[in-house]
Amino acid sequence: MTANKLTIPAIISILMTLAPLLTSSFITYRVLVNESVMAQLTSSQWAIITFVCVLTSAFSLTPPTFLALVFGYFLGWNALLPLFALNMAAILFVNVGVHWLDKDRLRHHLEQNPKVRQVLARIQEQEFRFIFFAKLSPVLPFAVTNLAFALSGARLRNVLLGGFLGMVPRTALAVWAGSQARELRTLLNQPNSTSWTQWAIAALLVVSVVGLWQILKKSLVISH
Repeated sequence: MTANKLTIPAIISILMTLAPLLTSSFITYRVLVNESVMAQLTSSQWAIITFVCVLTSAFSLTPPTFLALVFGYFLGWNALLPLFALNMAAILFVNVGVHWLDKDRLRHHLEQNPKVRQVLARIQEQEFRFIFFAKLSPVLPFAVTNLAFALSGARLRNVLLGGFLGMVPRTALAVWAGSQARELRTLLNQPNSTSWTQWAIAALLVVSVVGLWQILKKSLVISH
């Protein structure tokens, strides 16, 4: 793909994929250096951290799974509620912001292509299921999918509910891994070190891929 063929949404998606890698490395260093301090944080201080993470997650600076590992390590299962609230707030923030700025212009432009219009129509027919399986996938970047759903004009109710249900297994798995870790350094450097975690991630990936394929295969076959 040449530079002159890169659209603004494509460039933004690339940046939103690379940014978490850089910020995660920086945050990992800061968390490791200040582990003893973070272990003493109060509920109010964790609430402030959660609010800040809403913004950083919305702008693709902190991956939710990474945050779930850190929150799980320090808070255990008590991390679930703030993490769910964080994820939903970030999704809502991106959706509202994109609709306000884009006003469905990109979607109308894409629909000029008959094949793309056919795929979008197929997705719209099963919008809730598509969002659920996309959010269930452990490999699709959180912020990129939020941007894609907002730009495609997906209904906010489906984005929030499908996103919430899809994120539950991923978030719970990361919190469990964090709560079971004995050393923070090992957790952040090797988050999927146990065979049980690897199998769980593989299962989520298989289910999400099969689900997305079942939704898209009809429109893809017809378009060819």
